[in-house]
Amino acid sequence: MSTDLVEVVAAVIERPDGSFLLAQRPAGKVYAGYWEFPGGKVEPGEPLAEALARELHEELGIDVERAYPWIVRTYAYAHAHVRLNFFRVRAWRGEAHGKEAQGLAWQRVSALAVAPLLPANGPILRALELPFEYAITHAGEIGADAQLSLLDEALQRGLRLIQVREKDMPAAALERFAAAVIAKARPYGAKVLINSDIDLARRLGAAGVHLAAGQLADLERRPELDWCAASCHDAAELARAAELDVDFAVLGPVQATPTHPDAQPLGWGGFGALALGSTLPVYALGGVRRADLETAWRSGAHGIAMIRGSW
Repeated sequence: MSTDLVEVVAAVIERPDGSFLLAQRPAGKVYAGYWEFPGGKVEPGEPLAEALARELHEELGIDVERAYPWIVRTYAYAHAHVRLNFFRVRAWRGEAHGKEAQGLAWQRVSALAVAPLLPANGPILRALELPFEYAITHAGEIGADAQLSLLDEALQRGLRLIQVREKDMPAAALERFAAAVIAKARPYGAKVLINSDIDLARRLGAAGVHLAAGQLADLERRPELDWCAASCHDAAELARAAELDVDFAVLGPVQATPTHPDAQPLGWGGFGALALGSTLPVYALGGVRRADLETAWRSGAHGIAMIRGSW
């Protein structure tokens, strides 16, 4: 097998209801019958976004209107070593149909009805379980009761990913508060991650743990929890998070924030320089609001993480 990387674009074409399109590789192609995200090879010198638009027009008969760079994965197949540049396609013109006689199926992560899938797609499906908003608690600032009341409202409006981050809360109070957050989130299917404390996350049955940047260097392997995230501030920390195989990272601060008043903001340009091409989903953190989601997507973010903005 050649060791040269084959550049490929792949599209996660998403409907507003959360379903996405998979295509079945036609007879005569390598891995015929397997399902994959639509896309294809990038021509020499071709910009990735243009390659995506060309491939989707040629294969599916649709014209891309809005697509955002997402994550990049490499995979060594028996026939080729590929770099898959994934885009999330949020708007297009035309009705998708298999112009190359390939089967098409709209699917959901929670109820996949087609098989087999190409091996490289496993981490992508995992990432698609993550919502666009990651809310971080600040009960130490507003009080536990007020935070739990705001959590009720947020869960009702659709919040599904929460980090319990209470650095100054005494241990016993933190355990009670985190247990209450998990109890409120569970009926909604929302994931709760505990900041830094791996043992507490296990003890309470949380969905996972959110590692502080300082923990990345100390850990030899990913904690054995369902979900694991990490706080990152630079390229080295993002690389280490990827080495540990965490599920996603939070990168910032993007803009000035009262939580870290002395930190130098990355700005959207600095954020994009780090997030674009990341092998794992990255949330933008620091002085961001829901109105910044479009900017975050264009900068390579999976979504936005917020403390005050979520509540």
